Amino acid sequence: MLSVPEGLLIFVAVSESILGVLGNGFIGLAYGIECVKNKKFSTISFILMGLATSRICLIGLIATDGFVKIFSPEMYSSGYLIDCVTYSWVILNSSSVFFATSLSIFYFLKIANFSHHIFLWLRSHIKRVLLLLMGCLFISWLVTFPLTVKIISDTRAKNRSIVFSAKVHKGEFFRNQILLNLGTLLVFILCLITCILLLISLWRHNQRMLLNATGFRDPSTEAHIKAMKVLISFIVLSILYFIGIIIEISCTTMSESKLLFIFGLTITALYPWGHSFILILGNNKLKQVFLRVLKQLNRWKKEKLLRTP
Repeated sequence: MLSVPEGLLIFVAVSESILGVLGNGFIGLAYGIECVKNKKFSTISFILMGLATSRICLIGLIATDGFVKIFSPEMYSSGYLIDCVTYSWVILNSSSVFFATSLSIFYFLKIANFSHHIFLWLRSHIKRVLLLLMGCLFISWLVTFPLTVKIISDTRAKNRSIVFSAKVHKGEFFRNQILLNLGTLLVFILCLITCILLLISLWRHNQRMLLNATGFRDPSTEAHIKAMKVLISFIVLSILYFIGIIIEISCTTMSESKLLFIFGLTITALYPWGHSFILILGNNKLKQVFLRVLKQLNRWKKEKLLRTP
């Protein structure tokens, strides 16, 4: 039986999951239709469609894993389901983080203004940089999958041993989680660094614009302030996402921690849907399409009400 706080948090988590699927589905569909219309597959389209697809699948995995652990934890006793979840997590979590990092690097190299020769070289070879990052994603899978197989096999063998203590089990569990997510964590740090550098560049540019202001706000200044708000929101959501994952992992080895686990699940689900709506509202093209869709839905609703006797 769930308590009232647990029920409320599950309701929030379900709402976040639904909004996340809708938001990311909209982004993927909008850019997919654009690619078909233009008969051209741009770099930004590839990144955003890959990000949206990986996040929809990730939301499904997080929700499935969370609800099984809350309502039917005995389903994990056979080991086959947890194997599927672990392998899927390795693919989807790393894909989501890699695509998010690709997006931050793309905007950083396109928008930021630095005079250093390394930055200028990276800007002139942006496609190569992104291809290298995608190559790193496949390399991380090649490294992580054999490691995952070994960790699962070793854990099962040790769990059969009577002399294997709970303390060692917890210690090895956390060590294994760090090893499995180390590559993704390093890429996430790279993502944060590029976001912070872009934020610094925008802030410097904004300060120069304010010094040269003529008494009214320039549209360019407004755009830069908006971009800075988007970046800060993304950084906060990204950090909350990893905090939520840490809480969920910690709760796996703790008893009587259902409320804390659901809280971690709610925080984790906040990032995939929150960032999708930040992208929609921060991107003029997506925002216009989104507003057109809302107007069309409003029109259909009014027409339906008029037809109703």
